[in-house]
Amino acid sequence: MIDTSKSNKSKPDQSESDSFKPGDAVQWHSAQGQVKGVMKQKLTEPVEIKSHHVAAAPSNPDYLVVSDKTGQEAAHKPGSLESVE
Repeated sequence: MIDTSKSNKSKPDQSESDSFKPGDAVQWHSAQGQVKGVMKQKLTEPVEIKSHHVAAAPSNPDYLVVSDKTGQEAAHKPGSLESVE
């Protein structure tokens, strides 16, 4: 028998509430492992970052983040970012 009392949906994350603000400490996964950094800006229009086209829009934003370790900037979807306390 399948237990349906527990939902497979995890608790709402930061991306669902859309409440990342500039200066917020965040973390994300990369090929090198877990990366920590700071959210710099919410992107709501297309932009180029390090020769990479970011197709951000008001209905599909990306977040510009800066790695604490390398200082490099990258754009990530809200679902790939987690708050760091």
